Amino acid sequence: MSEPARSETIGFIGLGNMGLPMCLNLVDAGFDVVAFDLRREPVAEVVAAGGRTVADVSAVAATADILLTSLPRPDHVDAVMRAGGALAALRPGSVWADLTTNRREFVQELADEAPAGVTVMDSPVTGAVDGARNKRLTLFAGGSDSDLDRVVPVLEHLGRVIRCGGLGTGNVVKLVTNQLWFIHAASIGEGFALGMANGVELPVLYDAICDSVGDSFVARHDGPSIFAGHYDPSFTLDLCLKDLGLVRELEDSLHAPLTMTAAAHEVFKDATDRYGRDVGELHVAKRLEDDNQLSFRMDGDWVAPWDVTDA
Repeated sequence: MSEPARSETIGFIGLGNMGLPMCLNLVDAGFDVVAFDLRREPVAEVVAAGGRTVADVSAVAATADILLTSLPRPDHVDAVMRAGGALAALRPGSVWADLTTNRREFVQELADEAPAGVTVMDSPVTGAVDGARNKRLTLFAGGSDSDLDRVVPVLEHLGRVIRCGGLGTGNVVKLVTNQLWFIHAASIGEGFALGMANGVELPVLYDAICDSVGDSFVARHDGPSIFAGHYDPSFTLDLCLKDLGLVRELEDSLHAPLTMTAAAHEVFKDATDRYGRDVGELHVAKRLEDDNQLSFRMDGDWVAPWDVTDA
């Protein structure tokens, strides 16, 4: 498949922990990028790298051939696309791809409201801040084949794109992956506590986990954030609860309860009640430390995810 014309203008709204490195990677790839965020600092960083900015979100949308939004929550997407006027400002022939972890029905609703000649697709991302910085994200794309053919070559500068099906399926896939992530994150602290309480030193336990059927992305990627004691503030308990809520909404499509998901949801709620909504997601494991008078600190060269760079 041929590369898209670099003359196409990419609009990018939302320069947070994930959005900023994604936007910078598109600038670095040579695209004409017009960016906007409510905070001045990340916008200035994009402009310094060679991007442009405009006055507001509707001006971004009016300028863009392909508009990308990377926002924390569905209500933020609503504020940008409806109240902010970005949806109405899109020009015929343009494409809006929402990278937010969103509600499937809401994306479909906004697609129905889009101006004539504007197409919509969803492509939420996974891979954490280090994946965003190092172009190693996985993007879950949902939309028509023709729209994906146009936008996927742009998104491939951010990582690997998986075509999931029609509009909204990208968010279903993303929520399933987060469902499994949160279950793992909720359980790993229990495993650490169980081993240590029964006489196994944490370095031995962690080595065994990583070289056994207990191994997982969570163990290798998130375990070090527990050992370092910062619990990865780049993804907060508030966002965990938001995504778990979206997962639970999908549960209505089944004839049996999601028992493991419900249990994970409850322990994330407990962690939020204890430590607050704005702390790192792995405070869900800190509960086990505090309740059992244990410490999961472990010596090692634990590079924070937001500082990871390719060798």
